[in-house]
Amino acid sequence: MRCLHEFIKFTPMKPNGKSSRKQSALHEQPGVERENPVNHELAGQLGQRRQLPDVKMLVRGILEGDRAMLSRAITVVESASHQHFKLASQIVSSCLPHAGHSVRIGITGVPGVGKSTFIEALGTTLTQSGKKVAVLAVDPSSTISHGSILGDKTRMQDLVRDPNAYIRPSPSGETLGGVARKTREAIILCEAAGFDVILIETVGVGQSETAVHSMTDFFLLLKITGAGDELQGIKRGIMEMADAVVINKADGENQKRASLAKTEFNRALHFFPPRESGWQPVALTCSSVTREGIGEVWDTIEKYVGEASASDYFNHKRSEQNRYWMLETINSRLTSDFYSHPGIKELLSRATHDVGQGKISPFAAAQMLLDAYLKDQSS
Repeated sequence: MRCLHEFIKFTPMKPNGKSSRKQSALHEQPGVERENPVNHELAGQLGQRRQLPDVKMLVRGILEGDRAMLSRAITVVESASHQHFKLASQIVSSCLPHAGHSVRIGITGVPGVGKSTFIEALGTTLTQSGKKVAVLAVDPSSTISHGSILGDKTRMQDLVRDPNAYIRPSPSGETLGGVARKTREAIILCEAAGFDVILIETVGVGQSETAVHSMTDFFLLLKITGAGDELQGIKRGIMEMADAVVINKADGENQKRASLAKTEFNRALHFFPPRESGWQPVALTCSSVTREGIGEVWDTIEKYVGEASASDYFNHKRSEQNRYWMLETINSRLTSDFYSHPGIKELLSRATHDVGQGKISPFAAAQMLLDAYLKDQSS
């Protein structure tokens, strides 16, 4: 078999410009010189775009409702880079006076309960009534590869095209509580951009949901029937934090089971201690596919906000949340500074080896590392 390269040869040309032999389909005509196709002016503009804009530019864009600027600002805030921390702090501080005018709703539930479909149904219902909705969807990160799919937008195809909606998926990373590390700051930026309702979708993998409860006004727990016995769904902890329990996928043959589950949950909710807000949590049913019951869910949220605002509990709760997040920020910064300290990295490597070999106890090694860090900080 003849090789392909024997067919692809330069064909000599006659003086009249015609080929000296019959051309094959693989023959390549001689080309002509052309100018460099690179648009240097455009390349320079793209290079400038890769640089982080200043704080004033980002904040101005956020306040004007520029979603591109909002996304870039959230990216800066979520960055773990130390060079971005000061910039992120300035962005959040500048947006803070323009924030606080939305209703923050936390939505949690086990994987497969239909959180993304429910959020799209609720979000489109709200945008159709004239509200601007921001969705902060948290995608679970792999503990092995540390990657995330960030595929929530593919499940919200109607909402992602809605001009009154904004969807921002973020990886959960190593953060417990089912929220991303900087979800709190992202809420502030979205509020400054003029969004009326902020929906925070948690990972919902059975970890502590205290984090999302401490940054939202209304905490909604999604449930489905047939996922285990009812006692499993009435466990304390998560139920005590929920302001409403919504049994999703209440359609078709599942309607009757969902109605029975609603009765059981309403009965169970009355056994929990009274809330400081005076609110009595309720159980509801809905179908994210047919949109049946979605309006009732929003009416319940509005009723809660109205009662909490009238009793001033709404503002009291947000004040308590601000204090909580101040302490959490201190803890986060101390942890980050400790592990990123150059001297600690070297000591930590040796201490980890010694602990693994049984040469030193974990507690003594931890004390040694902390003493070394504090000594360096005081010097």
